[in-house]
Amino acid sequence: MVRRAEFEAVYRAGVRVSSAQFVVFYRANGEPRTRFGISVKKALGGAVVRNRIRRRIREIIRRNKAEISPGWDIVIHPRRSVARVAFAPLEAELAGLLRNLRSKVTPR
Repeated sequence: MVRRAEFEAVYRAGVRVSSAQFVVFYRANGEPRTRFGISVKKALGGAVVRNRIRRRIREIIRRNKAEISPGWDIVIHPRRSVARVAFAPLEAELAGLLRNLRSKVTPR
């Protein structure tokens, strides 16, 4: 997802789940694929830090895509502490959140 309107639709009509490192907003999109958006605030650090966080999140999604059910629009907000945490715990936490989406709301 890249357009602001797409992000706002997820915020307005979606569900929010959170953990120690992430806040995830999601809603059913009625399509056979899942779309992702990543929003990293400037408060998390400079451009180098923010881009590193984005790369880490994209890699977690890539590695766990088969376990995420299709038909969702998902927006991921990392918390401030993400920049200091090792990759393995981040992957376990985010993958767990994304795997459990289907149990909260079923896609239409």
